[in-house]
Amino acid sequence: MKKILFMLAGAMLLSACVNNKEKNDAVQYSGNPIFEGWYADPEAIVYDDQYWIFPTYSDLYEKQVFFDCFSSPDLVNWTKHENILDTAEVKWAKIAMWAPGVIEKDGKYYFFFAANDIQNEDETGGIGVAVSDRPEGPYKDLLGKPLINEIVNGAQPIDQFVYKENDSTYYMFYGGWRHCNVVLLNNDFTGIRPFPDGELYKEVTPQNYVEGPFMFKKDGKYYFMWSEGGWGGPDYKVAYAIADNPLGPFERIGTILEQDPEIATGAGHHSIIHNLKNDDWYIVYHRRPEPNIHRDHRVTCIDKMEFDENGYIKPVEMTFEGVAANPL
Repeated sequence: MKKILFMLAGAMLLSACVNNKEKNDAVQYSGNPIFEGWYADPEAIVYDDQYWIFPTYSDLYEKQVFFDCFSSPDLVNWTKHENILDTAEVKWAKIAMWAPGVIEKDGKYYFFFAANDIQNEDETGGIGVAVSDRPEGPYKDLLGKPLINEIVNGAQPIDQFVYKENDSTYYMFYGGWRHCNVVLLNNDFTGIRPFPDGELYKEVTPQNYVEGPFMFKKDGKYYFMWSEGGWGGPDYKVAYAIADNPLGPFERIGTILEQDPEIATGAGHHSIIHNLKNDDWYIVYHRRPEPNIHRDHRVTCIDKMEFDENGYIKPVEMTFEGVAANPL
C-alpha cells in the first residue's frame, strides 16, 4: 500500500510540476519542486548571471555520500551538474555529507559541508571545505581534514553558512543540537582566527533555534534566520530575527515558513536569493510532499519572500506553481 501511495504521490508531483511550469502562454513558472529528485537543505546563490542551488542529496546517511548542484538563467530552466564532490575526494568523510554552504572569493569557489554526523570529539568529522575554479566543480578537498571538528558551546559542527561582511571579514555561522556559534574565517578559508576580543567561538543562539542558520542584509539591518522543530517531522519551520550587528543579539520575531498539510510538511532549512535588478526576494527551501511516507523524501522548492512597510518578513505562502521566470 505504501508503495502504491508513493508512486501516486510521485506522479502527482511530476504532473503538478509540468502543469505549473506552463501556467499560461505569457509567463513561465518554475513549478514546485523546481527540479526532479530527492534534495534538501538547498543553499542558493547568484554567481555572475546564473542562479545556483547546492543541495543535500536526501537519502539514508549511508547513501548520502555525494553532492549534485543545479544552475539556471531564469529560475525556471535548471541544469543538473552531477557528482561535484564525493567521499572519494574527501577521504575523511565516510557517511552523511550534507548541508552545503558556498561562496566565491578571489576567483575561487568554496564549498563548505558537514560530514559523518559526529556525536563526540573522539570521532573524525564536522565541517569541511573544498575548492574549485568553477561553480559546478569538480571540487577538491582543501584541507584533507575537517575545518571544525570540535564541539564548542554544545553546538554540533554542522549546517555552516558563510556570510561576507566585507572583503576581509567572513563570518561562518553554524551549529546543530539547538546551539549556534559564529567564527571568523581566516583569509584563505583554511582555518579560523580570533575575534578582536580574543575569542575564537561566540555563541549567538536565538530563542527556539535548532539548526540551519542563514543571514542576509537589507536596508542596513541584519536578518538572521534559522530552522526550528525536528528535521525528520512535519513541524520543521523557519523563524528569524533582525539585528543592528552581524553578531546580534538576535531576538526572535516569529515564524515565516511552516507546513501546510494541503501542500507539504517539514518546510525548512532554507536560503535566500535576491535579484538586485528588480529587488525580488526568494526563499529556497525543502519540504516533504504529501502523503508523507518517508523521512528522507524531501524536495527543493522556491517561493516569493516579501516584506511589509516596517521591514518585517511576511509569512511565506507555499505554492505548487513556484515563481515566475526572472532572468538576472
